[in-house]
Amino acid sequence: MQTLVRNLTETFGPTGTEGQVRAKIQAEIEALADDVRVDALGNLIARKGAGGDKKILLAAHMDEIGLMVKFIDEDGFARFTFLGGVSPLTCIGSRVAFADGTVGVIYYEESKAKELKESKKVPNIELMYVDTGATNRSECPLAVGDPAVFLRPFVQQDDRLIAKALDNRIGCAVLIETLRRLTKTPNEVYFVFTVQEEVSFSGAVTATYGIDPDIALAVDVTGTGDSPNGLFVPVRLGEGPVITVMDKGIIAHPSVKDGLVETAKMFDIPYQLEVCDEGATDAAVMQVAREGVRAGNLSIPTRYIHSPSEIVDLRDVENTIKLLVQYLQS
Repeated sequence: MQTLVRNLTETFGPTGTEGQVRAKIQAEIEALADDVRVDALGNLIARKGAGGDKKILLAAHMDEIGLMVKFIDEDGFARFTFLGGVSPLTCIGSRVAFADGTVGVIYYEESKAKELKESKKVPNIELMYVDTGATNRSECPLAVGDPAVFLRPFVQQDDRLIAKALDNRIGCAVLIETLRRLTKTPNEVYFVFTVQEEVSFSGAVTATYGIDPDIALAVDVTGTGDSPNGLFVPVRLGEGPVITVMDKGIIAHPSVKDGLVETAKMFDIPYQLEVCDEGATDAAVMQVAREGVRAGNLSIPTRYIHSPSEIVDLRDVENTIKLLVQYLQS
C-alpha cells in the first residue's frame, strides 16, 4: 500500500491534467476488473460483476490542487491563478513543478507587501509570482496555461503517511485495493476515478449520468480536529473511516449512511460520523444525476487538506478498505 500511495502522490496530476495519474491507475487495475475504459472527459471507469442485485458506483478523484500560469512579465517571472482551493498561507517559498519537469519557486513582491508584513498579513495572489531563474520573458520555459503542482516528497513515519496530493490519491489507492480484494459481490460495481473534482465536479457529473447507478458513494478525504486549536470537528486520525451525515454539498441518503454504519458494526470496524459545514465531494453532484441517486460519502481522516503536506494514518486507510469490501459483498 505504501508503495502505491508513494507512486500516486508523486505523480503529476493537477486538476484538468490527470493523464499521468490515470495511466498509473489503469496499469494497476487492468487485470483486476471485468472491463476498463476511459470516457470522453477522461474518467477512468472499471467494472466488476454484471447484472447483479444493484448497480453501485464508487468514485475517487484523480486530480490535485495546483496553479496555472496567467502571463509572464518582461523579466521572466510568471504570474498565476490557483487551480482549486489553495491557501496563500501555504505558498510563500514553496516549490512547484510543471509537466515538463521545470521547477519554480513561489515568492512575492516584497516592497509592495511591506505593509502586509508589518500587520502580519499574508500577501495575496496578486503579489505572488513563480521564479524559474529566467532573466527575461524569452528565457522563461513557461507559457500561458501551463499547470503546476506543489513539489513535495512522500514520507512515512510509523503509521503516518505525509505527502502532497493525498487529496485524493489516497482515495484512489483505497479504490484500487478494494477492487483487488473484492473477490465476489452480488452487485455490479463501478470503480470510477474522476477528473476535475477540485474545480467543477464535472467528471462525476458525466460518469454518474452514463452509468446510472442505484447507489453512488464518493471516497475522499475529510479534515480533522485533532491538531492544536484545530477546527471544532470530532474527527481524529487513527480512529477509523468517516461516514458523512451531511456536508456542504450533500445530506447523505439514509439507506447509504445506515448501510455503512451497520456494516462497520457487524464486522467490528471502527468508524466516525461527521456533520461538516464546509467542503463537498463528488457525492454532491452524483446524488442529482438523472432522476436522483441514493448517494453518500466515505472519507479518510486527513490533516492539513489542500496544503502541500497532508497527513493520513495507515490504520484508517486499511479500515476504509475493509469497510468498502464488506459493504460491497453484502
